[in-house]
Amino acid sequence: MTASHGLVATRSVSPELTLAALSRLFVGAREPGAGLLPVPALPQIVWEFDFELALCAHLEREGRLVSRQLGGAVHGRRVLDTVVVEPGPEFEERAAITPKRLPTAAIESDVGPGRARYWKDAFDCHPDRAERAVELAVERGFFERERRGGRTYVRQTARYPDWFDGIVAIENKPDLDRPGDLESQLRTDVSLALADRVVLATTSYVTGAHLNRIPEEVGVWRFDPENGTLDVRREATPLPTDDAGVELLDEQPMRTDVRTVSTAEKARARRKLAERAYGKGWRSFDYPGCDRCSPDSDGIPYCQWKGRAVRASDECGPDCEGYAAADPPAVDGDSLRAERTPWRADPDGCRRRQSGLDRFG
Repeated sequence: MTASHGLVATRSVSPELTLAALSRLFVGAREPGAGLLPVPALPQIVWEFDFELALCAHLEREGRLVSRQLGGAVHGRRVLDTVVVEPGPEFEERAAITPKRLPTAAIESDVGPGRARYWKDAFDCHPDRAERAVELAVERGFFERERRGGRTYVRQTARYPDWFDGIVAIENKPDLDRPGDLESQLRTDVSLALADRVVLATTSYVTGAHLNRIPEEVGVWRFDPENGTLDVRREATPLPTDDAGVELLDEQPMRTDVRTVSTAEKARARRKLAERAYGKGWRSFDYPGCDRCSPDSDGIPYCQWKGRAVRASDECGPDCEGYAAADPPAVDGDSLRAERTPWRADPDGCRRRQSGLDRFG
């Protein structure tokens, strides 16, 4: 289907998604002057990594489940800066299973908590993927297995719970004077509606002109990483996560490629995103092997030499004039996360030590 205004879909658009809806979301991205208006230069450079970690720590101190740098696409390529997962009514049941991610294939399989099934009959995917999912699910206490006549049978240790109530996707853009692909990214997040709400977080002074240049559904937070204050400049509008969505795949001059995403595809992607966030958390970075790295009370890798948080893989090493080789600091991020959120670092698990089970695990 080829739409006006240079909007091209890679396949037929679902009746649930009208051309008007597509045009409203994507048309105008390349109109002259459509970019965010410049703002006065910030008093000092705000480093995005530093900003992102400070925001994650702030949200976690409020008891929220926070993660960062997660894939937020179904068919395309999109990395979400920060993801907040809101616990649902059966969160405790999920927390009791494992602190790690559960494999999607295992969750979607026909393995249940009742009668054990031959593992190959319980999966509708490639056998290699199914086998990996079984091994991981057993290792993490979601499956238990037994051997019968040379065959492996599996059952769930517990029913997979309805454990999350919502997902918030946060795009971090400390300096709105350098927006990059911000508008395109936010349009994609809104039209796909993988998250229940989408938020733009910045340190910049937010004007009415800024608000007019981004989708009206996007909430806007002004966050000060120095003193930890967060001002909600605009509330985010709940998105239709139960409906089909539209995903931006590629943009070229006079052409925008999109693809519809079915409700089933979206539900699967949302569950996968929530599981990754649950297992990963936000302290997924390495700590610099430098004597000048002094993690703060939130576990943020603060560099005394640079006066800010640093990413070990990019900014720390012999090429830095302030580098002083040392063992990386020991930070128990799991304990910090468990103290501040409902996530459990060492649950009892749901494995049932039944006769005949686990003898071959």
